[in-house]
Amino acid sequence: MTTITVSPKFQVVIPRDLRRLLNIQPGQKLRARIQGDHIELIPEQPITAARGFLAGIDTDIEREDDRV
Repeated sequence: MTTITVSPKFQVVIPRDLRRLLNIQPGQKLRARIQGDHIELIPEQPITAARGFLAGIDTDIEREDDRV
């Protein structure tokens, strides 16, 4: 486990090995949330990262006559 120090301005630096592991880039946004007694930082992914995650889903649905 890596120890991180909070600066007087309440800033933290994400260690290089963690940035590389999660492919965090400069300017990328992170979501912060409290989970129990700790803080989780979750990298936001661009919407294009979701492309293809529903491959093979059946998109044919029956519609009612008045909804066509």
